[in-house]
Amino acid sequence: MLGRRHLMAAALGTVTLGAVRSTNSTDPSSPHADRASPGKTSAPTDHSAEGPVPDRVSSILAAMSLRQKVGQLFVTVAHGSTADSPHPGNREDYGVDTPAEVVREFQLGGIIHFSWTDSLREPRQIAELSNDLQRTALDSGAGIPLTIATDQEQGAVTRIGEPATALPGNMALGAARDPHRAARAAGITGRELRAMGITQNFAPVGDVNVNPENPVIGVRSFGSDPELVARLTRAQVHGHQDFGSAVDTVSATVKHFPGHGDTSVDSHTSLPVIDHTAEQWRRLDAPPFRTAIDAGTDSVMTAHIKFPRLDDSGEPATLSREILTGMLREELGFEGVVITDSLRMEGVLELHPNEPVSVLAFRAGADQLLMPRDLSAAIESVIAAVRSGELSERDIDRSVTRILRMKDRRGLFDDPLVDPGAVGRAVGSERNARRARRITDSTVTVLRNDSGLLPMRERPGDVLVTGWGADTVAELARLVRERGPRAEALPTGSSPDGETVERVTARARQHEAVIVLTSAAWKEANSAQRDLVRSLGETNTPVIAVAVRDPYDAAHAEQVRTWLTTYSHRTVSVESLARVLFGEVSPVGKLPVPVPDPRHPGRDRYPFGHGVTW
Repeated sequence: MLGRRHLMAAALGTVTLGAVRSTNSTDPSSPHADRASPGKTSAPTDHSAEGPVPDRVSSILAAMSLRQKVGQLFVTVAHGSTADSPHPGNREDYGVDTPAEVVREFQLGGIIHFSWTDSLREPRQIAELSNDLQRTALDSGAGIPLTIATDQEQGAVTRIGEPATALPGNMALGAARDPHRAARAAGITGRELRAMGITQNFAPVGDVNVNPENPVIGVRSFGSDPELVARLTRAQVHGHQDFGSAVDTVSATVKHFPGHGDTSVDSHTSLPVIDHTAEQWRRLDAPPFRTAIDAGTDSVMTAHIKFPRLDDSGEPATLSREILTGMLREELGFEGVVITDSLRMEGVLELHPNEPVSVLAFRAGADQLLMPRDLSAAIESVIAAVRSGELSERDIDRSVTRILRMKDRRGLFDDPLVDPGAVGRAVGSERNARRARRITDSTVTVLRNDSGLLPMRERPGDVLVTGWGADTVAELARLVRERGPRAEALPTGSSPDGETVERVTARARQHEAVIVLTSAAWKEANSAQRDLVRSLGETNTPVIAVAVRDPYDAAHAEQVRTWLTTYSHRTVSVESLARVLFGEVSPVGKLPVPVPDPRHPGRDRYPFGHGVTW
């Protein structure tokens, strides 16, 4: 196997596939780190599958067996923190013991890292795991490097925590309304991921969140306005793919086509239905995907959602040829890699519990097939479909070519490995932290300041910090104390009972000010949070309420005359909140979604674009 790998590399005239990247290429603080900036990015080149296929891609494809080609279509998890560590999850899922054996046995095209697979402990470990999986791929089968992916959307979906740089999520960036900052955030994220050996980020989310009760998108969306979402989606595609040379960047994956923004059902657990007409889709859902394609996104992820007025077959988009081929490929002109959302989700299995959904998704127009429930059976089903004539090997070749071109664009055939010794400088640098603070300071949105409590330049003597999130309450109390006042932290959880509400209200009367945090209090299941805020608002103590996730909470407690929203409870957002509260920075965030008035259906309590500043 090893001999074949070196023969292929020599024949194609490539750099040795096992080459290790230089320190500078992994270090954002190096002189080369800013060779592309938001206003001065390197020109996007060769971003789509159109045009001539590189010679080495054609040569690799010509040397592959059908089984090797089919393996390239699949991206799945491998359990374990090192490539050679046995893990019961691998035995249960694949009948082998180690991550390396998963790659070797199935000749995979890609791996996706999660915390629940024990793949994401800390940056150096991630880099070493990624390297060893790449070495395994290079030394087996066709000797083709892997795509290594994760979902580092930032904000609500962040797979890799500290010391990786924390940045605001999409709705927060929507509040900032600055494509430059959105691109910079994606650039930081992308370069840090690549330093850890991750080559594909399943981001940005391009869904237009027009449904306040959306259970799965919400703050993961840039907002409710198609034009705003399109501008920021485009910026993040450039940030992921164009801030540096190929070996410094990652493939962007815009999701979830044709749009997940108007659902009230979670596609992880059921099959949502969106009733948009074709005209509504073109006006509302399509613009972010259209601009992402124009920006050169390497890949687009599908949604497990039925659109009966776009395709009357009854199939979810992931399995719909009308949607993936007719709309994404033909109407929008996308020629890059189409990847499914996880094929383990109920949204795709509900209609086909006993059928080979991998074959159905490929036939619809997908290239990469993500996390099938039974990988071995899925691979065999695709091979059998080719041999029976249900699928053509020509279509397999077309998809594999797209996948190989994506790998080529990210420099994987030249430089698939990273330098674990450089990870400490590249990931979580102070320079990136400073940039993250500046970006996040532009996202905090003041919705109401009727009593003039803000900014708190005349510091109260003591403050009660209470409400949702024990860690978040404690963190904000610490930040308040750093600024002079005494602060008591009294978390209540997501559903405080009546006794807790009474106890906290009594404590509030003994303080000079109260800061109360909410998270998804608009949901009926969390209505007790509203009871707490209302009870606090009926005291004589000044109350500042902060929605640390969706801004919709602010419409549910009119007794409180000071409301802010941060769109996230991560530390970087809480720190920016403290700076706004105490007048260290001025709030500039504007609502990227309207906040409906629950008392007057059809009316907004706070309109799109609303935001108080000083």
